[in-house]
Amino acid sequence: MRVVRDRVVPSPILVLPMVLAMGCSKPPAFAFPPPTVSVVEAKPERVSEPVEFAGQVQAVRRVEVRSAVAGVIVAQPIAEGAPVKAGQLLFQIDPTTYAAALRGAQARLAQAQAQLDNATRTVARLRPLLAEHAVAQKDLDDAESAEAQARAATDDAKASVDRARKDLNDTNIKAEIAGRVGKANLVLGARVTGPAELLTTIDVLDPVRVTFRPSSQQVLAWRRDSAATRALSPGGKARVRIIMPDSGVYPQSGKLDFVAPVVDSATGTEEYRAEVPNPQRLLVPGQFVRVRLEGLMRDNAILIPQRAVVPSLGRQSVYVLGPGDTVRSRDVHATAWVGERWLIDSGLVAGDRVIVDGVQKVRPGGIAKPVPLATDSSAARGAPAAASAPAKP
Repeated sequence: MRVVRDRVVPSPILVLPMVLAMGCSKPPAFAFPPPTVSVVEAKPERVSEPVEFAGQVQAVRRVEVRSAVAGVIVAQPIAEGAPVKAGQLLFQIDPTTYAAALRGAQARLAQAQAQLDNATRTVARLRPLLAEHAVAQKDLDDAESAEAQARAATDDAKASVDRARKDLNDTNIKAEIAGRVGKANLVLGARVTGPAELLTTIDVLDPVRVTFRPSSQQVLAWRRDSAATRALSPGGKARVRIIMPDSGVYPQSGKLDFVAPVVDSATGTEEYRAEVPNPQRLLVPGQFVRVRLEGLMRDNAILIPQRAVVPSLGRQSVYVLGPGDTVRSRDVHATAWVGERWLIDSGLVAGDRVIVDGVQKVRPGGIAKPVPLATDSSAARGAPAAASAPAKP
């Protein structure tokens, strides 16, 4: 430092470090506040637990149409796949041979009836003569024996007429039940050899039956729960809903009417069957559908709004807040929808704080500011309409 005309001038050696120190200093960094997120606390509830299985539609009744007589098909008035009423004509076999057989049987019956009438008159004529000792006892006995033989021959002739008439009637093959006709295996002009040949089938389509096979683990869990056992017994309170191939819900529900008492050795499962109304014929025998059981209660179930679950690459996860409001990602297993909430089978425990709104603003390891989830009707139900829109930063 030196003095120039009464002024103190700093030495360059001292000024340079001060300038460098001032140039290297930085302003303090600005810290963004933690994002605000809506959270809901996981709480166990008792809810109705819907479970789904793969099922198949079956006709409630199927009748095989066969011919009791042989012959050529000369008429087929009903088209394949058409609805029919009980007693409606399906096929007609050539009746010529059977009509002739009936006429021959009727002629033999008339002959036997005439012989019976003659034998009866003979007995009636000889019986008074025996009282007057005008004929021998042997003559009356022979006449009565001839009458008995004639009566037996008449009965046999009547049986032949009945058989011939039935054969003639069987040439008209009619529907035994009302339903829908299947594919015809023999067509007009084909020869039927007898009952061994299946002509077609008739299916009753209203109602229909739907069969499904729960896993052995599921059935064991039901058996350990007395309430589930009662609900799933034939005629129990459990209801069966059908999920159509287009994911739509069939409008009418059904009831269980059969549970197999034994396990199928081929599949290791038991068959469950429900009867479902089918007035509009939307369900077709052989069709594969999804079967949803309703009316089963589950204790200690954890439900969260649907929009809280984040699907990614075949996984399902949620964001939860740990100690210090630290964001953590948690894999979960969401099994079914209950109303508009996910039923969480695993991954969450009671007391977990799950982020519902604001998941776009957080990342694992970060800090978030939690606020309770809005209690308005739509948010409380977890409605994904307006509430699922991402929050603006």
